Amino acid sequence: MKPTRSLPVQTAPAAEPRAFTDAKEAVAHLRALYDQATDFLVQQFRATLQDGQPTARYRAYYPEIRLTTTTYDIPDSRLSFGYVPEPGTYASTITRPDLFRNYLEQQIGLLLRNHHQPVRVGYSDTPIPLHFAMAGRSDITLDGELNFSMRDVFDVPDLSTTNDDIVNGEGVRNADGSVPLAPFTAQRVDYSLARLAHYTATDPGYFQNHVLFTNYQFYVDEFEAYARKALADPASGYQAFVAPGNARITDPAGTLTALPRLPQMPAYHLTRPDGQGITLVNIGVGPSNAKTATDHIAVLRPHAWLMVGHCAGLRNSQSLGDFVLAHAYLREDKVLDDDLPVWVPIPALAEIQIALQEAVAEITRLEGYELKRIMRTGTVATVDNRNWELRDQSGPVQRLSQSRAIALDMESATIAANGFRFRVPYGTLLCVSDKPLHGELKLPGMASAFYRTQVSRHLLIGVRSMERLRDMPLDRIHSRKLRSFDETAFL
Repeated sequence: MKPTRSLPVQTAPAAEPRAFTDAKEAVAHLRALYDQATDFLVQQFRATLQDGQPTARYRAYYPEIRLTTTTYDIPDSRLSFGYVPEPGTYASTITRPDLFRNYLEQQIGLLLRNHHQPVRVGYSDTPIPLHFAMAGRSDITLDGELNFSMRDVFDVPDLSTTNDDIVNGEGVRNADGSVPLAPFTAQRVDYSLARLAHYTATDPGYFQNHVLFTNYQFYVDEFEAYARKALADPASGYQAFVAPGNARITDPAGTLTALPRLPQMPAYHLTRPDGQGITLVNIGVGPSNAKTATDHIAVLRPHAWLMVGHCAGLRNSQSLGDFVLAHAYLREDKVLDDDLPVWVPIPALAEIQIALQEAVAEITRLEGYELKRIMRTGTVATVDNRNWELRDQSGPVQRLSQSRAIALDMESATIAANGFRFRVPYGTLLCVSDKPLHGELKLPGMASAFYRTQVSRHLLIGVRSMERLRDMPLDRIHSRKLRSFDETAFL
């Protein structure tokens, strides 16, 4: 590779900021600015590849949205988002306004309604990395090694500024002193969109607003079977089923082309208009995967995510196949300790709990006291050691007993804690698949019989819960319990 000489900087065409009092018009302008900036970078990259030697350093900037208010406005006190708390200037960089159109229109609309001030849309001073500008484009192919240094000619991702300081409550201010409007910067969103495509092998645009997480392939099989039945029913409202590799069917008898090798965390999407369907992600086993998946899905601002997986029952009175509705979490997963200290309580969210309990009652046809026969509500412990039961039992068992834990797994508390951290409503409904403290281990024969009888209705309970949540107003689902003292206006 030849060293690249110092090059003059050529930037994308500039545009003066414009004021808007209509959310749809503001988002349309955001999209026009973003398309103009990314088209410029892609065109210059294509020309540089053809010429073989760059003649300039090329740069384009993310668009931004900005609001300035000079009064202490008093919004509806029931709202948990959609307003700024005090006079000042608020701004955030924006990426992929095509993907986030509904979200942006909703959030900007609330700002306009609550503050009666226009928002201003223009270019920020944050460069767009070429890698992110090229995301999702099929008109660019790169074969072989470049004969120039990429970072000398185009901006590349800067991980030093791609972080979670805003959502972690670090009191972040923008370089010009303004306050962030959104929980994530454009660079952070772009980074996660790229990771999602890599880890799940589906385009982020297919993700729905209601996300189920599981830790077993059996649930995936049941989800596909449910999806095909839903597609056969015009009244269901579902339009398509999407599998890894962006394989998509709209016909219930359609054939899905399987990938030769599944990704680390395959995702499946039962889609409805405006993203109101359901996504299922098989995160596999372990808190690291659970954190990775939720770290990146969070930028899509889902309306709820639920864990529907298997667990170890800790009480002798439990039976294999019983359900566990988590109302508290014992966090021994360790992967989030630096971002969310273990002393932070993770509260149960009433709307999620009610939706899950009502779905269990609907599917099992049990109510009231009879429902207690097959479901317990209590503390779920999440650990980072799959073979925890092989340790000296005096320590672990004593802690579990003191916590009043009724079940143990390796993902649920991680998903709930990241939901709390990212302000995404969360919940957990597990199914007891073994009882290691009472000699009932998960053996091959037992597992097969158990899975055949239990997975179908467990998955259906998760789907029914999401459908109940989908019918609720957003300001009911996105609880004020998830908001801190100093929050961003955007959800």
